[in-house]
Amino acid sequence: MNVWIAIGVTAVGCYLVKYLGLAAPAGVLERPLVKRLAALLPVALLAALTAQETFGDGGHLVLDARAAGVAAAAVALVLRAPFLLVVGVAVVVAAGVRALGG
Repeated sequence: MNVWIAIGVTAVGCYLVKYLGLAAPAGVLERPLVKRLAALLPVALLAALTAQETFGDGGHLVLDARAAGVAAAAVALVLRAPFLLVVGVAVVVAAGVRALGG
């Protein structure tokens, strides 16, 4: 039953956050600082989530095949590869490292 309570509270919280965003005055949303934060915040959150899922295992730092895949993807991005190729390189490198026992 606790799971359903958590799901309900989360759903209500998400709705309220969405409502507050819609209820904000237009003048607040037009400020340069708010626009800049709105543009940069999703990138920062995605980077934090990627780092947590790649290098974290509980409270410990882990360097395994996932880290090799992310490093290969970073190299592909620096070389300006298309996005699908970047994902493919990361998958192939991570799978290769795991296959070699890493």
